[in-house]
Amino acid sequence: MQQARTNIRMQLVVVTVGVVLMVIKFVAWHMTGSSAILSDALESIVNVIAGGFALYSLVLVAKPRDREHPYGHGKVEFISAGIEGGLVAIAGLAIMVQAVIAFLQGNEVHQLGSGIALTALAGGINLVLGLILKHRGRKQLSITMEASGTHLLSDAWSTVAMLGGLLLIMLTGRTWIDSLFAFGFGIFLLRQGVVVLRRAVAGIMDETDMVLAEQVVRILEEGRRPDHIDVHNLRVIQFGAALHIDCHATLPWYYTLEQAHSIIHDMEHLVNQHMARRVELFIHMDPCVPTSCSICTMPDCAVRQAAFTHRIGWDLDSALLNARHGSTTPIPGDQPKQ
Repeated sequence: MQQARTNIRMQLVVVTVGVVLMVIKFVAWHMTGSSAILSDALESIVNVIAGGFALYSLVLVAKPRDREHPYGHGKVEFISAGIEGGLVAIAGLAIMVQAVIAFLQGNEVHQLGSGIALTALAGGINLVLGLILKHRGRKQLSITMEASGTHLLSDAWSTVAMLGGLLLIMLTGRTWIDSLFAFGFGIFLLRQGVVVLRRAVAGIMDETDMVLAEQVVRILEEGRRPDHIDVHNLRVIQFGAALHIDCHATLPWYYTLEQAHSIIHDMEHLVNQHMARRVELFIHMDPCVPTSCSICTMPDCAVRQAAFTHRIGWDLDSALLNARHGSTTPIPGDQPKQ
């Protein structure tokens, strides 16, 4: 809870500073008439709006689970990141259009020295805030803060490139460079927005993060016991910083419910020991069948119906299948509902 409050306060600072930087950039544009500086100022509007959505999402994420939201409120982070990505992409398109118009109309620039100084100040502040937010987002596993940090860093680096263009104008007197850099800035923002939007949509659609899923399977394999016969039908869903995992585990059919429950509890504890985030496992228990005997490493099994032949290691490919290891036949009753 303390971490959530810290995240909210940090994002509130980002929004407040964003408003100040937006004013500074528009003052710089008014002084210079530069299309490149106008592009940067327009993107600051996106920063403020996206920062407001991010702040709201962090407030929601901090709320505890309730009856209407049994998995918590973490999914709103993907919505916030998606809105931010969409706004950035739209801003990129608008800036490209503005750059073309300015080029065709022969835009003039003036007082570049003062404009460069103000824009450099704003870019430096964005760089510091972006680095802090991105580090905090990765540490806290918050896609909202990471997306905000990525956005601010993109703004900072593009400001550096834009300042280079303005310095070229001062040295050469060729004002068309201003429109060229503004157009390039728009392309850069469009690409960044699409990347953030793509990641957000993947989260909303519960697309499996293969890196996380592989990490979970590797942890289960390394802590595997002889009576852990099989893991399959693995599904990984993210709810903000929390991870929800569904899977089926094949255990000896003659185990009591208490024994099976103890094994499932140990598996959940094992995963949470080695993951950097909170993991919630919902494990469905399957009883072993005669075809399991050839791959079962249980010693001295009194009901074994076939000799042990080989051990099948657990990997991501087999764990994602809706079939027990060593079999390509889906399990009756385990078919996903259409």
